[in-house]
Amino acid sequence: MRFDQHTLVLFSRPADAPELPRDAADLLHDTHLAHQAGLVEQGLVLAAGPFVDPDDPSLRGLAVLPISPDEARELYANDPAVRAGQLVVRVASWLVPEGNVRYESVGVPRSMLEAAAGD
Repeated sequence: MRFDQHTLVLFSRPADAPELPRDAADLLHDTHLAHQAGLVEQGLVLAAGPFVDPDDPSLRGLAVLPISPDEARELYANDPAVRAGQLVVRVASWLVPEGNVRYESVGVPRSMLEAAAGD
């Protein structure tokens, strides 16, 4: 059997994340979303999104990439929320039977306002 290999990036909030004023946290969240959207537009991210009601409240989201784990680590080292200490990433390779998972190109929000609009 043949397998497709993807890279998974798991986002979590570290226990020692610095506290930010609400407006600064909102701005940082928007810059994180814009960074993610830019990676999607470049074809470097196949799918990404936040978790809702995870068992571990530090878990924030997941991204699936068609690149190597080292390349993914490098990309997310430049994520504004990672640089600010609000998120940490864990990276792993994921093997699935060839053709089992397919991704379609869809737009992603570049800000919380755009995400809330639902368009």
